[in-house]
Amino acid sequence: MSRIRLGMVGGGNDAFIGGVHRIASRIDDRYELVAGALSSTPEKSRASGEALGLPRVYDDYKQMAQREARRKDGIEAVSIVTPNHVHYQAAREFLKRGIHVICDKPLTSTLADAKKLVKAAESSDALFILTHNYTGYPMVRQARGMVAGGEIGAVRVVQVEYPQDWLSVEQDFKQAAWRTDPNQSGAGGSTGDIGTHAFNLACFVTGLEVESLCADIQAFVPGRQVDDNAHVMLRFSGGARGMLWCSQVAPGNENALKLRVYGEKGGLEWAQEDPNYLWFTPFGEPKRLITRNGAGAGEAAARVSRVPPGHPEGYLEGFANIYSEAAEAIVAARDGRPAPDGVLYPTISDGLKGVQFVSACVKSSGRDAAWVRLDH
Repeated sequence: MSRIRLGMVGGGNDAFIGGVHRIASRIDDRYELVAGALSSTPEKSRASGEALGLPRVYDDYKQMAQREARRKDGIEAVSIVTPNHVHYQAAREFLKRGIHVICDKPLTSTLADAKKLVKAAESSDALFILTHNYTGYPMVRQARGMVAGGEIGAVRVVQVEYPQDWLSVEQDFKQAAWRTDPNQSGAGGSTGDIGTHAFNLACFVTGLEVESLCADIQAFVPGRQVDDNAHVMLRFSGGARGMLWCSQVAPGNENALKLRVYGEKGGLEWAQEDPNYLWFTPFGEPKRLITRNGAGAGEAAARVSRVPPGHPEGYLEGFANIYSEAAEAIVAARDGRPAPDGVLYPTISDGLKGVQFVSACVKSSGRDAAWVRLDH
């Protein structure tokens, strides 16, 4: 099968997330990176393109979208890995030219831009994929399948948390600078950066939507303009209740994303830092450990696993699974047919819900943690 011709906006050779996306796109050999507008200045973009050996490097994403759309061998898809405030404008340029978009999260920096981007995507023939990479982990797929299959019964309680410690003090390096600048990150700090991951994971696994929330958000570091800690109560469709904690000022935590889901017949527990294990406890019975590709793991996990049980798969492979699922859908679209059964990736709808989550958290906290509805 011919590789998908891929472009990249942002993600120069000094950008962490750009490297992650490039690795993820190549793990299953489904893409070839052929073009890029890799930085905010033409000079930096050209330097990064030369370092990466790209055939075509552009001064900016608008020039790239225009020229690539006119080429017979132009890009079929583009990865957008810029700070949040660039997502809307960049994605729109490619969508209106029928180029598939693979965009980092959160969808946009503002709710107004998120809604406009949804309209742009609906008006385009191109696909829109959002890289909530944790949905690509095999044992997350396993948990989703077990909930959908009724193995824990109707969901009652959802507990999700994502604590980090890297912003516990004021930082001056690039990643910290834009993530704590509301003009680039949006109104949410930890809520937008990692809270959206926790929110998305809870909804993805349970299959439920959050109908309303109340949030208490803080900026503990003096002078910080966006939140670095949030406690959020959740009310889900169907009556389930939940709690979400995200923090970037929790010393001793690196990327400690954890999910616990409890139903009327049992419970599930998964931790991102130990991602190949899923704990399942039927009510009144001993706890059971399900391992990736091990006994008890189902087809949903197996189709996104690569190696035998006991060999770890994690962050990069989860990202790669999103890219490979997207590749299946892009190739199907190229051939004028629907994506194969089982292909699953976060969409622009998931992205809009994530931005609605951040907006609702900010609004709720500003009203002394009042309950706020999420208008889906």
